[in-house]
Amino acid sequence: MLLFLNVIYVLIAIAMVALILMQRGAGAQAGSGFGGGASATVFGARGSANFLSKATKWLAIAFFAISLFMAWHATREARGPADASQGGVMSQVPAAPAGNAGGAAVPPVPAQAPAANATVPAAPQQAPAAQPQQAAPQQPASGN
Repeated sequence: MLLFLNVIYVLIAIAMVALILMQRGAGAQAGSGFGGGASATVFGARGSANFLSKATKWLAIAFFAISLFMAWHATREARGPADASQGGVMSQVPAAPAGNAGGAAVPPVPAQAPAANATVPAAPQQAPAAQPQQAAPQQPASGN
């Protein structure tokens, strides 16, 4: 149904453009380019302007009605239930796997704590950082 409305919507827009271009402007005889004299015989002396303005009015009403309906329909679909199929873009992201990302198995946690007399390897000792020596030059005292 929405595809049908889109087609009708575009056809109405094209018809509105054509009808607006065929109407006479203020002081300009734009309608005469499309056979202004011949159209007067079909619609009467003032009938073509009346017909074109009425047709434009009804096409504009239909255009805005379809616009409002399609906007209402789009917002109604967007407010659907918080289901995975209706959740938008973020519902399409797959869930993270249960294992770790590297693919290697995580070692199990030991059931018992290590014995109290077990030796723990000592951390390697680091050499102390060398501190720069700041030797200020001594100036001889002048005795005047």
